[in-house]
Amino acid sequence: MTPDEITQVLSKPISQRLLASNIPARLAYTGRDGTPRVIPIAFGYNGSTIEMWTVPSSAKVSALQANPQVALTVDTTGEWPPRVLLVRGTATLEAIDGVPQGYLDASEKVTPADEFEAWKAGVLRLYDRMVHIEITPTWAKLLDFETTIPQAVEELAVQKFGAMPPTEQ
Repeated sequence: MTPDEITQVLSKPISQRLLASNIPARLAYTGRDGTPRVIPIAFGYNGSTIEMWTVPSSAKVSALQANPQVALTVDTTGEWPPRVLLVRGTATLEAIDGVPQGYLDASEKVTPADEFEAWKAGVLRLYDRMVHIEITPTWAKLLDFETTIPQAVEELAVQKFGAMPPTEQ
């Protein structure tokens, strides 16, 4: 997938809403033992890369240093039709001093408003260093189930009906 194609997907209004939402991403990566992992994680989007932060001793840091290939999804739940943003990419890591504002901003999106200030105070006391994880997308797809659906479903409908039924296009 070209960078322009990725930008087109990430620039769609539904993609932008998902990237700005209070929904945690689900980050998939390969653990040091070679088995898959998936975790919910707060994130930010800076217009070209997806950013996350963690403590230096977390298992994902050493795993991503060994294998930086990741996948993530940001998707709605309890909403019809579902909205799903799928991204594959490469992670780069950088150790930084203190607690970056990006981490606080991303965490504020997923933390209840009445809990955030106390949570923030605790984090600022606890963390002396963090690791910034920056994911550069290499592939992206938006499934809005109105204009886009999973490719296998589309292929099945074409095979069965000769085209997508009008209610599913």
